[in-house]
Amino acid sequence: MDNLNKKNILINFGENLRKLRLSKGLTQEQLANEIGVEISQISRIERGVINTSITTLYTISMTLKIDIDEFFIFDSES
Repeated sequence: MDNLNKKNILINFGENLRKLRLSKGLTQEQLANEIGVEISQISRIERGVINTSITTLYTISMTLKIDIDEFFIFDSES
C-alpha cells in the first residue's frame, strides 16, 4: 500500500469519525473528555493528520456506541 492510499484511508476514517460524532450530538471537546485525550488529538484524527491507536479506536466506538466497522465504510468515490 503506497503512502497516498494510506493518507486517503486516514482522511476517510477521520471524515467518518466526524460524521458519527456529530450524529451522536457530541463536540470534539466532549468526545475528548469522555475518552481521556486532548481535544487536539480528536481534531488531528478527524483531519487525517494522525493515525490513532486501536485502543483509542475501541474507546471511541464504545463511547459513541457504534461498531468499529462503521469507521471503515468509505464512499466509493473517495
